[in-house]
Amino acid sequence: MVKYRLVLLRHGEGAWNKENRFCSWVDQKLSNDGIKEAKNCGKHLKALGFEFDLVFTSVLSRSIQTAWLILEEMGQEWVPVQSSWRLNERHYGALIGLNRAEMALNHGEEQVKIWRRSYDVTPPPISESHPYYEEIYNDRRYKCSDVSQDNLPKAESLKDVLDRLLPYWNEKIVPELKSGKMILISAHGNSSRALLKHVEGISDEDIINVTLPTGVPILLELDENLHPLGPHQFLGDQEAIQAAIKKVEDQGKVKSAE
Repeated sequence: MVKYRLVLLRHGEGAWNKENRFCSWVDQKLSNDGIKEAKNCGKHLKALGFEFDLVFTSVLSRSIQTAWLILEEMGQEWVPVQSSWRLNERHYGALIGLNRAEMALNHGEEQVKIWRRSYDVTPPPISESHPYYEEIYNDRRYKCSDVSQDNLPKAESLKDVLDRLLPYWNEKIVPELKSGKMILISAHGNSSRALLKHVEGISDEDIINVTLPTGVPILLELDENLHPLGPHQFLGDQEAIQAAIKKVEDQGKVKSAE
């Protein structure tokens, strides 16, 4: 019997998603297509009759902007939104800003897949000489986080993402779920994958094959112990969703000559 329902999604397409670059903690707004994705997501959730009581986002603009656009389309702009760095995208360290297809050409597709999808492999850490180091670590949003700036990550595996996400899930989100609230989490590809791994008990080996497209809502139906009553469900046109998943998977492959 369904006790709790939760909608989770990866934000709409961002500018660097379109350019096939590792975006990570660099703050990016949605692309024009990303805005359309978020609005279509809101229209679809409205048509399905969802009514949210609370929204959680990361502190990155593309996550927040997606939530705002969804709520606007649903006529639920008044719903409270809470933001935390603990829902941020995975910190890709020295890979931030690099093109995935070019990385596949230089390092091999398998290595790029390991960096992108594996559970416990951490990319090289970001250094102070990195072109985006100052932009990230001097950003005011991290001066009011629940950890000191010295303790913010310099690179993360998916396991690290889950480790920093779980306290927020257990202490902030779970109590709201258990109070009966209908919750939307507008997060990122890897923070969403980490949460799905935890809730659904996906193995370290199988998580590498879990790919989430941008702007597609995912429904989780849970029992009273927050155990899933079935696999997560992508909401929307299933053929279009599978095409979007393939598009994400192809980002880490060498671009063929046209």
